[in-house]
Amino acid sequence: MGVVPLGETWLDQALAGGLRADGLHEFHAADPLDGATALGFALLVARLRRELDGRPLIWARQDDALGRPYGPGLVELGLDPDAVTLLMLKDGKALLRAGLDCVRDGAAAAVLLELHGRQPLLDLTATRRLALAGAASATMVLLARAQAPPSSSVLSPSAAHTRWQVAAAPSRVLPADAPGQPAFALTLLRRRGGGEGLSITLEWNRDQVSFRARTPLPGAVPAVAASGAADEQRRSTG
Repeated sequence: MGVVPLGETWLDQALAGGLRADGLHEFHAADPLDGATALGFALLVARLRRELDGRPLIWARQDDALGRPYGPGLVELGLDPDAVTLLMLKDGKALLRAGLDCVRDGAAAAVLLELHGRQPLLDLTATRRLALAGAASATMVLLARAQAPPSSSVLSPSAAHTRWQVAAAPSRVLPADAPGQPAFALTLLRRRGGGEGLSITLEWNRDQVSFRARTPLPGAVPAVAASGAADEQRRSTG
């Protein structure tokens, strides 16, 4: 099926060209406050996957997930809300079942499953089914995990092709103190074929539809990396 290049040459070379286009990839929030960041990065990877064949995207989340999807925010990230089908499921069991059905159907370029907490049903068997279904239907499967410690000693075994830790990174300050581009601090926790421990900070360029590596700048301010992906910054208690 091929790979999805992220856009940064050095990183794509380390990943043998990019992320497997029909593979299963996990993105774990480094901290509870990074849940929106992990979700935003997964959505951007899904956006890159869509470049290959133009199929739409499916985003599945639980009814009790924090925040609500925010259409203008998706546009700010470079995603077309009309190309995203949102599924709201009552719990993790329903989400995994619906997600697997969507992957098997093959109508989407990528299926994103947004999960929070430990999710005991997301075990080696469940992830293997998702990986096999993705390979059979040429569909990328993305798991965005929040409130689930990214430590390999805590997480259950997985059939994922890659597993990442994601945190918000400082953004470059633009003229007139305008907010900079979304930035993500990534650590590769696991990859079939090796490469664990790789760390890099990526900045998303919406106009070029690509990531670029950079080093933090003195005086940089924290980026709200995924404020438009899910309106988690607006607390449900607010």
